[in-house]
Amino acid sequence: MGFRAQLPVVGVVAVGGVLGAVARYAATLAWPTPPGAFPWTIFAVNAVGCAALGVIMVLATETLTPPHPLLRPFLGTGVCGGFTTFSTYALDLQRLLARGDLPRGLLYMAGTTVTALAAVATAVAATRAAVRAVPARRQG
Repeated sequence: MGFRAQLPVVGVVAVGGVLGAVARYAATLAWPTPPGAFPWTIFAVNAVGCAALGVIMVLATETLTPPHPLLRPFLGTGVCGGFTTFSTYALDLQRLLARGDLPRGLLYMAGTTVTALAAVATAVAATRAAVRAVPARRQG
């Protein structure tokens, strides 16, 4: 597939990324982390973003047949990718460790990983259960 054919995908990823990044920035403004405190906002943003990705992937791959080809790049890569943040997580972790706060740093490091994986798994399971509970629409 040539570059021109990929332009719509690049475009929706970019727009989605902007929306996700703005939402993350808004969260850090609404709930700032004081210096030296546990970075709860970024912890929550990453958990919520991973849960949203689980929901989106189930809905986009298991319920829409076929899904619009730009849906997953826009919502998954763009919005969720822009909303969640590995770089801020790494910076927050580095700051905790540089301050000598090893217990909090290790808790943040492991807790983020475990929580993110649990959020995806829980969201996928809950979304699948919700989809199964909705009666199928009658065709015709």
